[in-house]
Amino acid sequence: MRLALRTGVRWKISIAIAAVGALIAIALSLVVHNSARVSMLDNARDVQVERLEFAHRWYESSREPKFGTKLNDPALPEELKASMANGRRATYVTERHNGVPDVWAAAPLGNGDVLSLHTRFTDRSVTIMDELDRALVIGSVSVVFGGCALGVLIGGQLSRRLRKAATAAGKVAQGNTEVRVRDAIGGLVRDETDELARAVDAMTDALQERLEAERRVTADIAHELRTPVTGLLTAAELLPPGRPSELVRDRAQAMRTLVEDVLEVARLDSAAERAELQEIALGEFVSRRVALVDPDAVVRVVHESWVNTDPRRLERILGNLLGNAAKHGRAPFEVTVEGRVVRVRDHGPGFPEALLKEGPSRFRTGSSDRAGRGHGLGLTIAAGQARVLGARLTFRNAHQDGGAIAVLWLPEHAPTTTGSFPVVQLPEPELPELPDVGSRA
Repeated sequence: MRLALRTGVRWKISIAIAAVGALIAIALSLVVHNSARVSMLDNARDVQVERLEFAHRWYESSREPKFGTKLNDPALPEELKASMANGRRATYVTERHNGVPDVWAAAPLGNGDVLSLHTRFTDRSVTIMDELDRALVIGSVSVVFGGCALGVLIGGQLSRRLRKAATAAGKVAQGNTEVRVRDAIGGLVRDETDELARAVDAMTDALQERLEAERRVTADIAHELRTPVTGLLTAAELLPPGRPSELVRDRAQAMRTLVEDVLEVARLDSAAERAELQEIALGEFVSRRVALVDPDAVVRVVHESWVNTDPRRLERILGNLLGNAAKHGRAPFEVTVEGRVVRVRDHGPGFPEALLKEGPSRFRTGSSDRAGRGHGLGLTIAAGQARVLGARLTFRNAHQDGGAIAVLWLPEHAPTTTGSFPVVQLPEPELPELPDVGSRA
């Protein structure tokens, strides 16, 4: 298994600039060090030759080696001896173990003797080289740290732009197609992030156009089907009594319900729906409506609360949640009202994982144990109506004794648009299991 190391763009750029700066600084330091050393050694050779020439002239007049010169020095390097055998004057540099070189100069005499001069590299030159090396080290370290700072600055700006782009793209993914990535990143300097933003914005526009086209097609088809389906239902009522007639009427009614649901989903997708608000006592309202939908459901009002909401849409949400529980779950069905929170629970196999992760989707009824009945529109409509109310609808499964739990969180303030809270499927705080108090609807 490979270990994936996650680092930000800022640090990657900083490390890259620092590494390149370090390589350049080391290379330049080596070049400068070697050039300075060669130059100083060449200068030392020239000085040694001049001193040897002066001592040579003195020796020719006095026949005595002076000024540190030696005659036929036994320590003379072999390379200089070979040059003297050829009758040429030469210089030679030897390295000591401590790194300080020795400079030799030798000149052949007419009688076969060799006059040589041997001195160490001057202390001043060694000091200069040490100071130069120290300056090169300090300069290299400064270049590395300066590169890191520059990388952090450049990478930080790029990282911020990318994060803004990612945040804007996340909002688009959540359904807010009004967001534009290019506007979100801003800035005066144009770079590749702007090309990415333009590509994402173009993809968003294309996706929005496609979704709008699909919504219009769906709405048009459903609208065109209303008339023939209504006629079919009317004709079915005229059939003579009997089991075949009941089956025809039942299927015709199911088709009519499906067409109405598809039209409702299309209207909710268009984001043109508005809530007609009224002040209602939530517990009393839920108790009365649940009694009409499912008289066997248990309603518990823990804490009564007055809310400003749309009663028709709230009733639609409750009916769809209870209908979904009746189709896919098992009794007993429980509805709990606590303040602005309404919880609907069954004791069946629970919601499928796909719904918990992705939310309700039209024409998807879940896994095999919850499939085969319905068209997957009930929870989709409930979620859309919740958005119109500005409410939050969450789904989860009970961990103790099983069952599916849908929780509607009504807002504290009435919505002024189609809703400000998206439908999410994240776990919410567990509501306490309550004793059997209240009314049985």
